[in-house]
Amino acid sequence: MATFEGLSEEQIKIIEKSRRRVVDSIGNNMDLYGVTTSIGHLYGMMYFHEGAVTLDEMGEEMGLSKTSISTGMRTLVDLKMISKIWGKGSRKDLYEVEEDWHQNFVDYFSIKWRKSMEMNMSALNKSMTELRKLREQNLDNEKLGQLIEYDMAKMEHALRYYRWLDRFIDVLESGEIFDLIPREEES
Repeated sequence: MATFEGLSEEQIKIIEKSRRRVVDSIGNNMDLYGVTTSIGHLYGMMYFHEGAVTLDEMGEEMGLSKTSISTGMRTLVDLKMISKIWGKGSRKDLYEVEEDWHQNFVDYFSIKWRKSMEMNMSALNKSMTELRKLREQNLDNEKLGQLIEYDMAKMEHALRYYRWLDRFIDVLESGEIFDLIPREEES
């Protein structure tokens, strides 16, 4: 955390209270990113920390085991919300927050959506191939043909959505999203 040198006890209490409120809010909203509240709190605490931190420092600060902190750090690294960095003269791993929340959003949702999209498109394509084969083998069965046409139309509808989602992810990853919806300038 930033040093409070030269501040009164009252000033320190107000700053700590405001930070706790933000950290709690981050922790409570991290379910959006599919992570636990405690990992959200870890990110929030790191967000207000001045400079890189070690597992030991965060474990001590949060009152959690090194194993819990390590798991949380690994999750946040995987989400690209923090980075492991090299520190001159330090044999311990150092971690720092990726402060660009816009990029955090893009990275997280691009990874999750692309994985989901690819998995679902694969299942749809495989199912459609099987249905086409079934249809070809049973051209004289009108009832089966109608059922297959119905299912194929539903699956094609889903594929159109996933192709759109693929283009949307491309817009996120390329940064074009910020041409459409610009970031607010810092004041």
